[in-house]
Amino acid sequence: MEMETLRTECLGCTRCPLHETRTNVVFGQGVEDAEVLFVGEGPGQNEDEQGLPFVGKSGQLLDKYLFAIDLDRTKNCYIANIVKCRPPQNRDPLPTESEACMPWLREQFRILKPKIVVCLGRVAAQRMIRSDFSVTKEHGVFVEKNGVFFMGTFHPAALLRQPQNKPEAFADFVALRDKIGEVCSRTYL
Repeated sequence: MEMETLRTECLGCTRCPLHETRTNVVFGQGVEDAEVLFVGEGPGQNEDEQGLPFVGKSGQLLDKYLFAIDLDRTKNCYIANIVKCRPPQNRDPLPTESEACMPWLREQFRILKPKIVVCLGRVAAQRMIRSDFSVTKEHGVFVEKNGVFFMGTFHPAALLRQPQNKPEAFADFVALRDKIGEVCSRTYL
């Protein structure tokens, strides 16, 4: 199944109650041959309105970090979320919501075949790396699972609330750039 077919199917999703309050499904954005996949927890208000991931203030910060290490969502990476519809009041997705949505992310993963997955924030890291993952203690550390390197880092929205963590987050992106240089063959072409 190609990404566009998957997107079309996902736009009609009614697997969990989040579909009842969404404006748009936030499927994901990026290039279909991306070796680097970023995964957040779920869309916020701006994302729900525009149907694109990380487009508000936190997305602007993410884009600055991406730019600093020669990544661009339109050229050489892909950005998605655990859940594709906005949870009310931007709360964490419920386990049942995450579970209902995971097949979409698994298919995106299968199509992309990323070499590196960057989990943006606690929710994504605990879902994709390990259930007791601590972003504050383990950010920037790569964990290899089935030949894919996973790394958790601070969610951009958390960095806006706690700017003292920005230097550590930036160091994570520098480490990401180095890891891309080691394991990716076409990201920086």
